[in-house]
Amino acid sequence: FDLEKKTSEVIAASPANDEFPMWHGNSVYFLSDRGVGARSNIWSYNFETKQVKQITKFTEYDIHFPSLGPTEIVFEMGGRLQLLDLSSESVREVRVKVVTDELTLLPRTQNVGKSIRSVSIAPDGKRALFEARGDVFSVPAEHGPVINLTRTSGSAERYPSWSPDGKYAAYWSDKSGEYELTLLDMTTPGPEKKVTSYGAGYRYNLFWSPNSKMIAFIDKAMRIQIFDIERNKTVPVDKQLFHYQGALSSFSASWSPDSRWLAYARDLKTRGSAIFLFDTKEEKAAQVTSGYYQDSGPVFDPDGKYLYFLTGRTFTPTYSDVDNTWIYPNTTNVAAATLSDEVPSPLAPRNDSTGVKKEEPKKDEAKKDDAKEKDKGKKDEKAKETKISLAGFEQRVVMLPPAAGNFRALQAVTGKVLFHRAPNTGSADKKRPLMYYDLGKREEKTVVDDVDLFEVSADGKKVLVAKSGSYSIVDVAENQKLDKKMPTARLEMTIDPRSEWKQIFTDVWRFDRDFFYDPNMHGVDWDDMKTRYGKLLENAVTRWDVNFVIGELMSELNSSHTYRGGGDIDEGEVRAFGYLGVDWEISDGAYRIARVIAGAPWDAEVRSPLAQPGINVRKGDYVLAVNGQPMDVSEAPWASFAGLENQAVELTVNSKPTMDGARRVLVQTIGDETRLRHLAWIEANRKRVEEATNGRVGYVYVPSTGIDGQTELVRQFTAQFNKEGLIVDERFNSGGQIPDRFVELLNRKPLAFWAVRDGENWQWPVIANFGPKVMLINGWSGSGGDAFPDYFKKAGLGALVGMRTWGGLIGVTGAPALIDGGSISVPTFRMYNPDGTWFKEGYGVDPDVEVVDDPAQLARGIDPQLERGIVEVMKQVNAKSFVVPKQPPYEKR
Repeated sequence: FDLEKKTSEVIAASPANDEFPMWHGNSVYFLSDRGVGARSNIWSYNFETKQVKQITKFTEYDIHFPSLGPTEIVFEMGGRLQLLDLSSESVREVRVKVVTDELTLLPRTQNVGKSIRSVSIAPDGKRALFEARGDVFSVPAEHGPVINLTRTSGSAERYPSWSPDGKYAAYWSDKSGEYELTLLDMTTPGPEKKVTSYGAGYRYNLFWSPNSKMIAFIDKAMRIQIFDIERNKTVPVDKQLFHYQGALSSFSASWSPDSRWLAYARDLKTRGSAIFLFDTKEEKAAQVTSGYYQDSGPVFDPDGKYLYFLTGRTFTPTYSDVDNTWIYPNTTNVAAATLSDEVPSPLAPRNDSTGVKKEEPKKDEAKKDDAKEKDKGKKDEKAKETKISLAGFEQRVVMLPPAAGNFRALQAVTGKVLFHRAPNTGSADKKRPLMYYDLGKREEKTVVDDVDLFEVSADGKKVLVAKSGSYSIVDVAENQKLDKKMPTARLEMTIDPRSEWKQIFTDVWRFDRDFFYDPNMHGVDWDDMKTRYGKLLENAVTRWDVNFVIGELMSELNSSHTYRGGGDIDEGEVRAFGYLGVDWEISDGAYRIARVIAGAPWDAEVRSPLAQPGINVRKGDYVLAVNGQPMDVSEAPWASFAGLENQAVELTVNSKPTMDGARRVLVQTIGDETRLRHLAWIEANRKRVEEATNGRVGYVYVPSTGIDGQTELVRQFTAQFNKEGLIVDERFNSGGQIPDRFVELLNRKPLAFWAVRDGENWQWPVIANFGPKVMLINGWSGSGGDAFPDYFKKAGLGALVGMRTWGGLIGVTGAPALIDGGSISVPTFRMYNPDGTWFKEGYGVDPDVEVVDDPAQLARGIDPQLERGIVEVMKQVNAKSFVVPKQPPYEKR
């Protein structure tokens, strides 16, 4: 960009990633991955010869953080500082010795009470197992010691589960290098025992059989399996079709009281789900509901009479306020089915009958009879079989009285089914009560009025509930109070940073290996990558370093949506600032308001504090002091508003840069003016389109394909749908969800018109634009921002104007958390086209009309892409604008 001539040119053009330009003499040096293996190296562009030249040729690691000096460029590569001599183009290592006490590497004792990931209540409800930061703890309901059962900073134990007989704690441990099922005897001191050798793969929650001899689980490959402890055998049960991280981590299964049958829900190709029963004796699964609805979360009645489950069978539409669209929220019911056709329905008619009073037996005879009954009861209990009639199962299903809504989980005790209500869609009440339905009394009761999760003990007498990071064990009864908290604040463990970081690095490597959509890892030797970047990990001295190494490892996949972050990192204090929603300028040694930022008059969401009625502070006024403290022009203006976000402040203002005649005004600052500036930019663009087209064309800006983008599309489209044409601007679209509904809205076709006697005739669909459209795109539009123009083009809605999009449609569905709270995203799916070709990952969507965002024009206040969009849409409007058909003559009928 020529600062004097105000002209610009694109240099060293390439579809590769070019960054960090550094001007030296007659050349610009920069980082680029345009070379062999897409490895980031230093390149140069010569202004005289117009030639691009590769300077460094590293093949093992990327170059990072280059910085230009008088004659050299220093950069990081492979964990070492390197120095490039620009005259000789030679590279040498800069050896740096840092004297440090390595405090960040010293083992430390740390409280992990706020790092709880999963929990399992003891069979008698007196204790619970907690997974926190990769260790398993035994925690009392109220009294007693907190015991760290595993003490392994260098390995992770996940999803602990207490056996119903109280003998074992089962969990997945990666001590062997992979997550394997491990049993720890809770009754006898001794080492844990690894009982499986599954190898690669990730596994989830464990579900014990009532006889404590089998454990069911699901793995990342969606396979439902049972491990038989006595036979040391894994029994395959079934396989899900569309389960990913969220569904896998919330998968549940329930055992029949006799430990023969396993109940679970499985998805179907219709995207519905059905209830299945697996017979461990025959090793055969049976589908017992049709899958016509969304059936989920089955639980056996501990008495062997019923199977309870959740099912979406209540359809009550909610209509939109802005058009005729509908949704069907709050569809889920609590259902019950009798397991045998010999068992009466739980909602069968009742009859209060009077029986004949029997003569009381003598005391000695009564004692003998009681003893016989107890012995008989024990024998029956051992031999009792759960009778299930598979034929006609769904015909025996009834909806229990609790109102349809949103539910999170079910569990059952004798005579009761417990359910966790979630807030109904659209409800202002955000409480999530734990309730139960009493089958005998046929009434609902609330156990606790607001909980995050719950788990019932194996004996059915106690329930563990969590609320806002606190845990309590209470009775399975109504109106329980959470006044007795479990002592989770006493969870402590010794952390060895180097050991933990190695475990975290290995987890990242495994998660990518196991969850990445391509089992061939895009042709990358993933074992070699573990070795290569494991070397860099050895030099890490902070958790920030670990995240950097993780990022480098994941980048080798050459895929979008490979993010990492968080973890136990040290962060400095961040101080917020108050804002006035203005542009500042310095004039005569004082701060003056250059512009008061304003969106459209109807945008009441956020406005500049100075735009409020009665303030009377305008463009050109000086702000001389804030809360009596003079503004210092040697500092940024925001320095005077440090710590004053969303607060009332007193401004000293004047029309001249002196205190003489100044006045004081009280305003309420805003904590962020990003949204305000965004709205102002949108309104300026809309006005430009309106002005240039004489009001014939509308302008709609879509910032993302998430909720905010959806809202902006609907908000702006419904106000302008009657225009002859539309410009849809999706530049800088940050993505979100898959935008098929966005395109459906823009692609509505005329189906009919309605004639009336009085007033205006109207079209159908009512909220629809039948005119030509143009979409503006650029390289900052990605993910859903790639899919939006791609679908727009496939639907034939109009031309794409601007520059090629980001190119990131290898998407994510979540990944397990790292033990210290860090996170990564692993791409688990990739889009391909109806013709069987891949979407161009890393390339994006090409425009039909390419328009460079010329900095020279932008500096003059001209948006070249918007201007060309106006030209293109007006061509279409003038050539083939939609014409409303003339109403036919009235008929004689």
